[in-house]
Amino acid sequence: MKLKLSVQNLFSVACIFILMQCTTSAKAFTNNEKTLIIGPETADCTGVMPMKCLQVKENDNGAWTNLYTNIEGFTYEPGYEYVLKVKEEKIKNPPADGSSIQYILIREISRIKK
Repeated sequence: MKLKLSVQNLFSVACIFILMQCTTSAKAFTNNEKTLIIGPETADCTGVMPMKCLQVKENDNGAWTNLYTNIEGFTYEPGYEYVLKVKEEKIKNPPADGSSIQYILIREISRIKK
């Protein structure tokens, strides 16, 4: 009888362990949404070659930085400051000369003429 209970307990623990391994980690469902402020002018920058970069910051007090990649679904028009809600995704196999992060427009929060 004790052997039967031990085997059942061992089997139960093994099943729980196996099920825990099959669950998706909570990190995979992390919210990768960000709010970005896009400046009214682009800036000269150099990636692989000279280009124009969007000027971005994550809050009003932040410093402007260059964004070396596009925001999928967003069409930039000079002279306007935008506040955007974007989704940030890691690119699985990024090109050697490209960004490892992709930004996808969720929605345009505001567009103000500057």
